[in-house]
Amino acid sequence: MRIQVPLEVNVIGGFSPALCRGWPRARSGFGADVDYAQLQKIYGAAEENETRYSPAECIGCDMKVVSGNPDPKHVSTSFVERQNLTMRMGMRRFTRLTNAFSKKAENHAAMVAIHFLYYNFARIHKTLRITPAMAAGLSDHVWSLEEIALLP
Repeated sequence: MRIQVPLEVNVIGGFSPALCRGWPRARSGFGADVDYAQLQKIYGAAEENETRYSPAECIGCDMKVVSGNPDPKHVSTSFVERQNLTMRMGMRRFTRLTNAFSKKAENHAAMVAIHFLYYNFARIHKTLRITPAMAAGLSDHVWSLEEIALLP
């Protein structure tokens, strides 16, 4: 089975974060069976008359194959952008100018884990009509909040 790994990397004004050098977990976690590419969006400098929270203009994209033989038609930031939006809407700690922040990194990581556990095991998705975990064969039922709370 081949796996496509979505990953979004933004490049602002020529600055490329360390993440652009590759994602070692994709290679070590999936082994040689992963088709993995990065699509970097390149942003220009913000206009001087733009407001503080205006996004910079995307002036191009650069696709880099990291491993395997990914299909260029499926290399997209859409999946990651949708996942980021789901996280921002489901957890207020990811939105700007909010008071719902985590004071400790451990608490933040725990909240993200709980969010994805609920999202994949307890929430029925309209397009699937079941949970993603059930669709992937990882679970045979919709988990209740009680089941999630009782996990060790």
